[in-house]
This record gives sequence, C-alpha cells and structure tokens, in this order.
Amino acid sequence: MDAALQQHVDQALAHARAAMAAGDLDAAWPHLERAHILGQRGAWPHVQAHWLMLAWGIRRRSPTEIFGQLIRLALAAPASWLGTYPTGNTGGASVSMFKPMPIPPDLQRLLDPEPPSAAP
Repeated sequence: MDAALQQHVDQALAHARAAMAAGDLDAAWPHLERAHILGQRGAWPHVQAHWLMLAWGIRRRSPTEIFGQLIRLALAAPASWLGTYPTGNTGGASVSMFKPMPIPPDLQRLLDPEPPSAAP
C-alpha cells in the first residue's frame, strides 16, 4: 500500500476512533466502512478496520456484529496477503464477507489515482 493511500486509511480510522470516543457510534460507522474499503489491500490496515468494527459491535452490544467481526478478523490478513478480498466490500457483518460491492467514486479515485502524464 502506498503512503498516500495509507494516509487516507489512517485518517478514516482516526475519525472513527474520535467519534467512538465521543460516544457517537452512528458517526463512527461510515468512517470504519471507508477505512475498510481503502485498507483491504494491506493486511495491517485491513485488520485494524475489523478490530475497530469489533469494538464498535461491542459498544453497540450487537452479537451479530461481534461474531461477524471475530470471523473477519481471522480472515482479513490472509485475504489481503493473497489478494482474495472482495473489492469494495464495506466490512460489516450485515453484508456477506465474500460479496464484492461497488466502490464509491471518491474512494475509487484514491485506490486508482491517475498515472502521471508522460513528459512531451
């Protein structure tokens, strides 16, 4: 994962942590989904996203999210290493962990930035 993409993942995780610390779990979730979509290519960012999703599920007292995140935590790093993650998947237990999903355009631009133009 390149440094620019890692910075966006870190920023999304920081926003999620801040919202969770403030007790605003509803505001935290979209940041967790963003971090998950952007971080799937790297094992550590992928695991971090699921770890915080697990913490979110615990705070929500959601057995479905807790169980789903425990499974996803076990599979996140190997999926990233092997490149077998479902592109665009938002990472929550309410969606299949194997289902590719459309990537929002703003995130797609971060994942596939335009190559530098060739010098004339």
